[in-house]
Amino acid sequence: MVRALKAEGRAPKLIALENVCGTLTSHGGKDFEAICRTFAQAGYRCGALVINADLFVPQSRPRLFVIGVRADVPIDPALLSPEPLDPFHTRGLRSAVEALPTALRGGMLWWNVPTPVHRVRTFADEIEENPTSVAWHTPAETDRLLAKMSPVNRAKVAAAVRAGRRMVGGVYNRTRLDERGAKVQRAEVRFDDVSGCLRTPAGGSSRQVILVIDGKKIRSRLISTRETARLMGLPDDYKLPKNYNEAYHLTGDGVVVDVVRHLAKHVFEPLLAEAREAREVA
Repeated sequence: MVRALKAEGRAPKLIALENVCGTLTSHGGKDFEAICRTFAQAGYRCGALVINADLFVPQSRPRLFVIGVRADVPIDPALLSPEPLDPFHTRGLRSAVEALPTALRGGMLWWNVPTPVHRVRTFADEIEENPTSVAWHTPAETDRLLAKMSPVNRAKVAAAVRAGRRMVGGVYNRTRLDERGAKVQRAEVRFDDVSGCLRTPAGGSSRQVILVIDGKKIRSRLISTRETARLMGLPDDYKLPKNYNEAYHLTGDGVVVDVVRHLAKHVFEPLLAEAREAREVA
């Protein structure tokens, strides 16, 4: 498509691609190589970043961003680094770039993007007390959830009870091997003040359950659609589909607003401003 636009004289000045971080290693790194090669063959210089949304919102959501700039668009040197930088040039990204053929590797850019201010909101801050899209589990349902936990995950719950503050954990169902080697369903919880990565609700195990602990009181339920929207950086007045799965699919398949806003401020907008100034001078 980009090549076709280029042939018509309509190639965009800037192209940004977003995908899961597995793109760096899928098919032995060939997928990432194909992306970089396509950019180069279409007349674009490109660089990649791995950004975890937990820098901005309380959700662990690392994603790969590949940003390409048309060859005739000037790039302010301040937007580039001569070497990879933390936290956005991860070890996995550096390895993927290092594995590229020499010609491609030599043309890769290292975007110089500032780290955002420290996030203050936690997973617990995003939780609704009276959600409309889901209902709280009965005590028996919560007990069944706890019974599916391994000893180490039950220990996490015990520690959260002793924490002395409201704790919210994200729970996912996993298939694990028990001590006899048999496959069993396990409920695994994390209490690190961030949600697990939201996924599209293809199956029951992909829907995140939350465990809310207030002192000795333990409650559970599915995460609400409004909570998923908050974890994606959407405001509370954002209109969501009424159907639970449709709303969850919309948020689980999206890109966190704050991440895009950060890239826009520190990469996209400066590049486009440079392009406008260059056109005016010409």
